[in-house]
Amino acid sequence: MFPAERCPQLLLGLSTDDDAAVYRLSHEQALIATVDFFTPVVDDPYQYGAIAAANALSDIYAMGGQLAFALNISCLSECLPPEVVAEILRGGAEKVAEAGGVVAGGHSIDDKEPKYGLVAIGFVHPDRVLAKKGARIGDVLVLTKPLGVGIITTVLKADAAKPEHINAAVESMLKLNRAAAELLAAGGTHACTDVTGFAFLGHALEIAEKSGVRLRVQAERIPFLPGAEEYADLWLFPAGTGRNERAYRQRVECAAGIAEELQNLLYTPETSGGLLATIAPEHIDDVAARFQHAGEPLWVIGEVIAGAGIEVVS
Repeated sequence: MFPAERCPQLLLGLSTDDDAAVYRLSHEQALIATVDFFTPVVDDPYQYGAIAAANALSDIYAMGGQLAFALNISCLSECLPPEVVAEILRGGAEKVAEAGGVVAGGHSIDDKEPKYGLVAIGFVHPDRVLAKKGARIGDVLVLTKPLGVGIITTVLKADAAKPEHINAAVESMLKLNRAAAELLAAGGTHACTDVTGFAFLGHALEIAEKSGVRLRVQAERIPFLPGAEEYADLWLFPAGTGRNERAYRQRVECAAGIAEELQNLLYTPETSGGLLATIAPEHIDDVAARFQHAGEPLWVIGEVIAGAGIEVVS
C-alpha cells in the first residue's frame, strides 16, 4: 500500500492523447514520460543526435515540466563507422546534459536505416501541468519558434538548400524549449503543445478540439525561417504536407486571399518546433515582458474564439 500522503494516479495518457503521459506520484510531484525517435534530418551525425534529443525532450517542456533523465533508443546499422555512431550518441548526450539531465541507459538494434531518439522522463507539480486541453475563449495564441524546418530539411535532402537557410534551420532545431517552457509555466498559460510532425495546423487543431473552442490564426503574424517561403514558392514540399492537409482540411477554414503556398507551409511537418500556447488575455503583457526580459522570442499569432476548428485570416 502507498502511504496516505501519496496518491498515485494517471493524470494524462492514451485517453487524453497529450504530448506525454503524466503520472501523479504524490500531492507535490508528478512524473512525465515520453518517447520519440526518427531518421536523420541533417547530414552531420552529431547534429542529428542533438536534434533528435531536443525533439524528444520537447514533450517534457510542452507539459510544463523539467527533465530528470533519458534513455537512448538507437536503431543503427553495424555497417556504420564506429565514429559516426559515437557522434550521434554524443550529440544526444550533450543535449540531454544541456537540459539538466543525464542519459541513464538505453537499447540498440541493428537497422539498415538509422533511427535515433530518446525515452525522456521528467517531473512537474501536479497542479502546474500544461496540456492541450484548457484553452479558453478570449485567450491569446502564441508561438515560440518560427516555422519552416520541414520544407528546408526536405530541400536539404535534395542538395538544393542554401547554406544560410540550413544553418538557421539547424540552429532552430537544436534549441531546447526549456527556457520557453519555464516562462510559460510561470503563470497565465491555459493550454500548451509543441509543433512537430502534425504541423502547425495539426497541433493547433488538437488544442482547439480538446478545449472545445475555435482558434483564429492571423497568417501575417506567423514567423518563418529564412528560405521557407522561398522554397514554398517553388513547391518543394515534403510528402508529409499532403498527408497532413488531407487529414485536417475539413476542420480548417482559410480566408480568401491566403496563398496556397502559405497554407501548405502550415500543413508541413516540423522537427523540434516551438511551443504553441494560449495565454489568458489579462496575463499576455506580463508573459510577453518575461520573454523579452529573458531574451526569448515570442510571437502573438491569434486568439481563441467560440466555435470549433481553425480559421486562418490575413
